[in-house]
Parts: sequence; structure tokens; C-alpha cells
Amino acid sequence: MTMFARLLRNASAWHVPCRIVACDGLPVGYRTCRARQQYSGEYSTMKVNQTKHRLSRLWLGVSLAVALAPATAALAAGYPQVTNARLAAAQNDNGWLMFRRDYAGRSYAPFKQINTANVNTLHEVWSYQSHLKQGYESTPIVNGQYMFITTPKDHLIALNAVTGKVLWKYVKPMKGVGFKTVCCDVVNRGVALYGDNVYMATLDNYVVALNAMTGKVVWQRELKPADVGYAMTLAPMILKGMVIVGESGGEYGARDFIQALDAKTGALLWRRWTTAAPGHLGGNTWPKGMYKHGGGSAWLTGTYDASTNTLFWGVGNPSPWLAKLRPGLNLFTDSLLALDPSTGKIKWYYQYTPHDSWDYDGVNTPVLTSLSYHGKEYKAIVHADRNGWFYAINRVNGKLIYAEPFTRATSVEGFKDGLPYTNNALRPTMTKQIFTCPSFLGGKNWWPISVDPQTHMAYVPTMHTCMTMKGAPTFYHAGLPYLGESFEVVHDPADHSWGALQAINVDTGRQAWNHDSALPWDAGAMSTAGGLVFSGSARGHLYAFDAQTGKILWRSPKLSSGIIAPPSTFMVNGKQYVAILAGWGGGTPIWGGKMVPVVKSIPRGGHLYVFALR
Repeated sequence: MTMFARLLRNASAWHVPCRIVACDGLPVGYRTCRARQQYSGEYSTMKVNQTKHRLSRLWLGVSLAVALAPATAALAAGYPQVTNARLAAAQNDNGWLMFRRDYAGRSYAPFKQINTANVNTLHEVWSYQSHLKQGYESTPIVNGQYMFITTPKDHLIALNAVTGKVLWKYVKPMKGVGFKTVCCDVVNRGVALYGDNVYMATLDNYVVALNAMTGKVVWQRELKPADVGYAMTLAPMILKGMVIVGESGGEYGARDFIQALDAKTGALLWRRWTTAAPGHLGGNTWPKGMYKHGGGSAWLTGTYDASTNTLFWGVGNPSPWLAKLRPGLNLFTDSLLALDPSTGKIKWYYQYTPHDSWDYDGVNTPVLTSLSYHGKEYKAIVHADRNGWFYAINRVNGKLIYAEPFTRATSVEGFKDGLPYTNNALRPTMTKQIFTCPSFLGGKNWWPISVDPQTHMAYVPTMHTCMTMKGAPTFYHAGLPYLGESFEVVHDPADHSWGALQAINVDTGRQAWNHDSALPWDAGAMSTAGGLVFSGSARGHLYAFDAQTGKILWRSPKLSSGIIAPPSTFMVNGKQYVAILAGWGGGTPIWGGKMVPVVKSIPRGGHLYVFALR
């Protein structure tokens, strides 16, 4: 009997491996399962594929496997499988296996080959050019000699990390959708790796799993329809066989969520809504029905603490922006969520900006570190918030350790009993225009900080902006902007620069050094055991700073475009490399107000650069 015949004979025994609480039977044919989300008390619908469709997909997979077996076997020898154990130990891996290198999110590498004594000999060893003109925000992910980058509009490229040779390319088919309701440029921030797969979240709300060696699609799952307010721009997280992603959509009135899928099949495991429904924790913090289109974007990758088995994820702004339209704390917007990763259940939360009216997203990556504050040791999370405050939070119980402003901050005025309070005089209304700092772009936007365990410093890309803001008419309609405010970004009159890279002592929350920039500093930071901090500038230079003092030790030649992406570093055959994507774009050129003319002349277009010592 042929393999195909055996598959046909056994078709009736197939089932869909989805982890659910209640579902009707799964006979051959089309069924819709109604699966109760664990602990949420709410329902979602999952469609089970027709058996015939699954059969054809399986047969196609068998055919491809046979056809590609010799090539795949040859490639597999050079592609180390990414296991749970390797991800747990990613900090010490020679590659760069996840968004911010490891589950702690520190963007810190233990490599010393490139150091303060020799960094001035860095030079370009290879580059790769993309001709898309939007913003490039991807972190180069490296496993063995494989490097993976993403571009605007969800192109995924695999390259040889040593030579730059293109191994394969994948372009997500958008079919005319996926761009209308994307806020702040059609960007993608990178991929995740697991087993022999590479995973990407897309602008049209798919999670796509591809074979890392061939680029062939293994599976793909749609989380929400495109162009109704939802999109994904983040790099997925892999944790214990799950792919975890978060939705965007706070500017369009989407009700956002964090979701876990089975890494092998794409089956839904759990969904955590980020706006609280009636009858659930935080449900009384919204006016009737407004949680259904309340925002709460979860558009940046979280972190994970194995010692307490806790997943940490940041949540963004409520919808509409104008707070007068939605009285209450509006949980869990602008918050840090501590979740049980097996269920999505909330262990605790901390709200950075209560009843936000300034678009002070709380999504910035929560970074795990140890610190000593007033003589007491803490397992902490540090977080540079859009609202201009640098937070240190006890990651065991969610209590505030300290908060210090790292740029001018006037809307969040201070703290009482460990909780923030706001200046009510700086809340806009339909008849009142206010002036406040920072602007909605934030004291720091999404660009990752780095935390160096040697120096006990956090390296924070910083913006010095303020804004005017006033209420404006709005109404909710799926797929249309849902703001309720007009605004303009202006220069902070108390500061002479648009941006900076600064070092903050995590034991005190106070600035240790500062590098000012006439242009905004919109790129992520990375530190290494070689005593260095790397970050890129809007003018198109990659910098290496002395981690202790902030002294510039090296600056690349001018690259093809400004930098808004984070760098990564990796080792292959005993040699250390540093990689960065140049490609100006993102939110600043679109929403930057008085900054727009300042950055208008920056060239556009994407270019990946890889450097090593001479």
C-alpha cells in the first residue's frame, strides 16, 4: 500500500491537536469549535480545517520532504537545532537567538573579543541592501552561520552570517490588505527560532512558521482579520514550545491581546485580553462596554523569569486617547502584566500611567536585573517608560522599588504609596489645550535599552520632546482612527537637543553619563563584556561607547541611512561580529511635528551592515 493510500485509509482517525477546555466532537468534515479561554471567562472561535484540506497539506508536505531531503540534510549539518535548553541558556550562546538576546531582555552579550582597546579597528566585512523605503527595525537573529532579518512589509531573508550570501527569501502575501490600519510605519522587528523553524508575526495578523533552512512555510495562523484595527509588528517569543505574540491597534479602537500558540502546529493555547471585561479583575475600571474597543496594544516582545515561572509583557495606550471619554483607571492599559505562561492568567500588574490621556504606552520591554537600592538587594524589572520615568519594580511581587525621571516629565507628577499620580491640570479637554512633556512619542519610544551587569548601568535611548494637545471629536468604527485629540510635537524648551543616549545607574535610578544628539536618538542599545555600548544615530553612524564613561571609542563611516534598529553581536568560528540595519523611518518622520523638517533630509532605504575587527 502506498503512503498516500495509507493516509486516506486513516483519515477518519485524525484529530486537531488544540488545547481547549470544551469543544464539540471532531468527526471528518468541517466543524467549528467553541473553546473557552482558560481563566478569562470569555470565548473565541477556532475553525478546525476540513480533513480533505489537512490531507492535501500533509501529502504536499510529504512530497516536499522527499524532494528536498538531500538538500535539507546537507543544510541541517550547518543549522544547530534551537531547543528549550538553548533558549534558556541564550545569554551564553555564540549566536543571538532571540529579540533581546535572552529571556531577561538585557541586550547584553558576554563577548570580549571586541573591546575598549581594539574597537577602533572595526570595519565592514559584508553588507546586504534592500530597496524598500520604509523603516527598518529588525534585530539580526543568528544561529550558527544562519542570520535572519526582516524588512518593512514583512519580507524575511536568511543569509550566511559570515559571507552575506542570501540563502532564501520569503515575502508574506498581503493581497492588498494589512497596511491600512498599521500605526507608525509598516515595520517588522524580527523573528523567533525554535527547532528547525523560524517564526514571524505579520502586519495582516498571521503568525507564520517557516523551515529555517529552506524558507518553506510549515504552518500559518490568522489571529484577527486585517484592516479592522489589528496588526502585528513585534518579534515573537518562544517559550516552552509556545509562540507568544501581542497585537497592535490602540489607535484604531481594537481590543488587543497577548496570545500563545503551539510552536509545532499553530494551535491556540491561550489568549489574554489586555482590556478588562465586566466580572473580571479590573472590569470595573471601564465605562460600560468601552473595554470592547479600548486599545491596550501589546506590540513589543516581553521577557521571562524562570525562577518564578513568570512571563512579563507591557501593555499600551487606551482608546480613544482623550481620557474624558472613558472615566476610570482603564486596566490593564499602560501597564506591566506578570502572567502565568502556561495559562495567561494574571499574577499581578503595575500601571505606569493611570487613566492615560497622552498616549504614554507602557509597552517598552521590561528588563530583568538584580540591583541594590538603599542597601537592600532586589530581583527587579527596570523599564524606561514613555511617560518619562525610569521604573524599578520588584519582579516577585510587583511593588515599586523606585521611580526617577530620565527626561522632563510633567503629566505623571509623582508617586504616593508606590503608585503614580498625574497632574489633572495637564489633561486636555474639548475646550482646553495643554502643554506637557514628554510628547506622545515618549521620553523613550520602543527602542530597547541595554542593561550591563558589570557596570550596573542601563543604556537608554532618550527623546527631549514636549507637545500641545487638545480634545477633538471622534467616534468608534472598526478600521478608522480612534483618537479624540489633536496634537503637535515640539522641542523641550528646557533642553538644547532632540535626543540622547544616556546611562542610568540601576542601583539609584540616576544618570551616570549622557551623550546629547542634535537629531533624535531613535536606535536601540546593546552592551558587551568588552566594556562597550553600541547604538546607532539618525545621521547614519553606528557608535561604540565606553560603557563606564560614555566616551566615543569608535564611529562607523556614514551608512546609507539613519538607524532606528537595535544592533546584535555573535561569534562564528571564534570571531566576533556586530550587525546593524540602517533604514530611517518609523514613527518620527510621520508623527514628529516640529521634528519632521529636522529629519526630512535623512536618506531612506534599508541596508544591513556587519562589522568585525581587522
